[in-house]
Amino acid sequence: MILVTGATGNLGKATIHSLLNRGIAPNDITALVRDETKAAELKSKGVQIRLGDYQDFESLKSAFHGVDKLLLISSSSDIVNRFEQHKNSINAARETGVGHIIYTSFDMKNLHQSIMGAEVQYHAYTADYLKQIGIPYTLMDNTMYADMIPLLSGRDILNNGISIPAGDGKTPFLPITEMAESLAVVLTTAGHENKEYVITAETAFSFSEIADLLSDITGKTITYHQPKINSYITQLIQTGVSEDDAAYMARFCGAIANGEFDTNKSDVKKLLGRSPVSLKDFLQNVYS
Repeated sequence: MILVTGATGNLGKATIHSLLNRGIAPNDITALVRDETKAAELKSKGVQIRLGDYQDFESLKSAFHGVDKLLLISSSSDIVNRFEQHKNSINAARETGVGHIIYTSFDMKNLHQSIMGAEVQYHAYTADYLKQIGIPYTLMDNTMYADMIPLLSGRDILNNGISIPAGDGKTPFLPITEMAESLAVVLTTAGHENKEYVITAETAFSFSEIADLLSDITGKTITYHQPKINSYITQLIQTGVSEDDAAYMARFCGAIANGEFDTNKSDVKKLLGRSPVSLKDFLQNVYS
């Protein structure tokens, strides 16, 4: 049995859909959720639902019984809690005999030395703990979601231009659906134990280059503006983002500007047997 944590989140739901598309029987997939009412769609497809919370060790032990492969999607809780929550999950998996843990880590040049500090270092701590614990593991080092580009770039960018303080830094943005399909491959095929995969697009783009792509797609001249950080945070808040989340996203912009996401590595083609969807094709679907 495959168990997916964070199953009602964007990546969790997309991965379950990819597993179903690959022919995995719904009753061989379990979704771990904190609130069963949010899992109605998954339940209607025949996916098993189990209740569990990263903070509640006993609930995790109960949920993990009978699980062969565990997809541990990184926590979205407060940063200070995330590593301990991941340890809870890994320890519960060990106690219940889970045979393989797949963890969604993060792809940056150096998680330990990032200017984002603790906001990304917990991924490195989790990976190190997994390597020490003795359970077969796979690390899936995900880049930033291409799906985030519309939110990051500002309001009505086809008329106002892109507005983000990301400098000339490049990011190999990848759609969530491509990440989910890569996860589904690892969850359903052999030979991935104790390996680490970089889940990124084959080409990294700066936001200036994204503006050029959008110009080609729309036939309009899309400009690229770099506001001051405080102005950018205000811009995000005006779109409905909370103040804390806006500040968090602004710090990601600093890491992009610092070139921390341009790792020039990708294992997606190896896993999928094809090149990942290009950013231009993704943007074409969003903005055409």
